[in-house]
Amino acid sequence: MASNFITRWLTGLILAAVIFGIILFAPPFALVLVIVLVAAGGIWEYNNIVFGKGFLPEKIEGTIFALIIPFVIFFGSSQLVLAVLVFCVLIAFIIFLGGIKESNFDVISVAKVIFGFMYIPFLISHFILLRISDNGVLWVLFVLVLAFAGDIAALYIGKYFGKHKISPLISPGKTVEGTIGLVLASTLACLIFSYFYFPGVPLGKIGVLAFTGSIIGQLGDLSESAIKRNYGLKDASSLLPGHGGLMDRLDCLLFLAPYVYYYRIYVIG
Repeated sequence: MASNFITRWLTGLILAAVIFGIILFAPPFALVLVIVLVAAGGIWEYNNIVFGKGFLPEKIEGTIFALIIPFVIFFGSSQLVLAVLVFCVLIAFIIFLGGIKESNFDVISVAKVIFGFMYIPFLISHFILLRISDNGVLWVLFVLVLAFAGDIAALYIGKYFGKHKISPLISPGKTVEGTIGLVLASTLACLIFSYFYFPGVPLGKIGVLAFTGSIIGQLGDLSESAIKRNYGLKDASSLLPGHGGLMDRLDCLLFLAPYVYYYRIYVIG
């Protein structure tokens, strides 16, 4: 158990150093490339979960869509993004129709492809929208503070004080006590961060964003766990030592990046 925690921390620190370095010192396009790689890795794990091992045309479709969507979001207008998403849906259906055989007549495979590219590359690409907005670097960092402060608190509070399971069928390790610690830690960390870096934004709005965002992030975590549990898996893969797979690290971020982005636009202004 101790070695697993050490591995988890070492992997986390290395990833954090790389990510923070790219966010703080590299141009926006560098983050786009990171998002493309993360989206491709995430969709690879997702495909293996929902379709199983081995080659399938649906896996190629999902991977291509995952590579295209972040670039379109960075370079294109909102109309182009919508158009590309629409055509991804159409293409997924057309390819399915062209390959129908009696042995593989299952329209659910189309739903899996569409859900995959909407769930992973589209949602995670909101980091790109945050990065290219005003004070983009700070808003990307805000999301990471919101996510990781709560994650660390939930891990240790749940470990030492957790008694009441929050959703044992979906995620047996998560507790009510850990979730309370997550919400409090995330809210406090975001208020401190915003006090120094967003002095023009009312702390009340930040407090509401952090409080609700911490809950949204936890729901994102549970949603990813539900996908894995549906297929009898504990981790998305073993890609990240001590953490599982990319999807196991993306879980809350997939929900948080769009939530913070739209809250910033429509509430903070």
